[in-house]
Amino acid sequence: MKIKEVTKALERFAPLPLQESWDNAGLQVGLTEAEVSGALLCLDVTCQIVDEAIQKGCNLIVSHHPLIFRKLARLTGEDYVQQAVIKALANSIVIMSMHTNMDNARGGVNFKIAEKMGLHNVHFMSTKMVDGVECCSGVIGEFEEPMAADDFIILLKKAFCVECVEANQLLRRPIKTVAMCGGSGSFLLDEAVEAGADAFLTGEMHYHEYFGREQQIQIAVIGHYQSEQYTSEIFRDIIERECQGVKCFIAETCTNPIMYF
Repeated sequence: MKIKEVTKALERFAPLPLQESWDNAGLQVGLTEAEVSGALLCLDVTCQIVDEAIQKGCNLIVSHHPLIFRKLARLTGEDYVQQAVIKALANSIVIMSMHTNMDNARGGVNFKIAEKMGLHNVHFMSTKMVDGVECCSGVIGEFEEPMAADDFIILLKKAFCVECVEANQLLRRPIKTVAMCGGSGSFLLDEAVEAGADAFLTGEMHYHEYFGREQQIQIAVIGHYQSEQYTSEIFRDIIERECQGVKCFIAETCTNPIMYF
């Protein structure tokens, strides 16, 4: 099977027009006519990820975050982006990124987050149509049974393997309805409140965005990387379903640049 057949399968699930205007999802590096030898699935692309692809015999890397956000004026290896591009090209490795198109797709990143929390009745908070496809940046769902705020925090720690959760004042009412947006999702906080959510989960927020929300909604911030770490499972499921026989590997290399002490 050719690499282009794998990339087409991914794009059928999350069409590129669903991405935000500032994004650069899609084919990043390489030519797709070659037969696919294996696909390495990851959140970010670094030189270490390219090394892992080489070690595993993969000539396709599928990432969530694009390696290339801005145009490259030169290719001299002066930063990690250029170094990764050069190494990928030298080893005939194709890089494909599925970013905000996968965030906005039904069954995409936020639906995976909801799945990890065990939520039911998961749906878009609001919807828009792009080329006839329904999409949205955030989703909302419900626990089968309400839970206390401290139990909600414990659940997040276990589900996303995090040592700490940034939160505002713990909610004194039970939490049943949760809105979420992986990565940098604070722009949806007001919409979550309007939708009647008891809690809002995202990857990162600014300091001042926490103010004035006490007992209005439970804010829970688990880290950008941590909130989107299971995106590779979506890639794997699509490829295994649509491109049978293609070997898939979820990257073992942790690309989170933030250390916790």
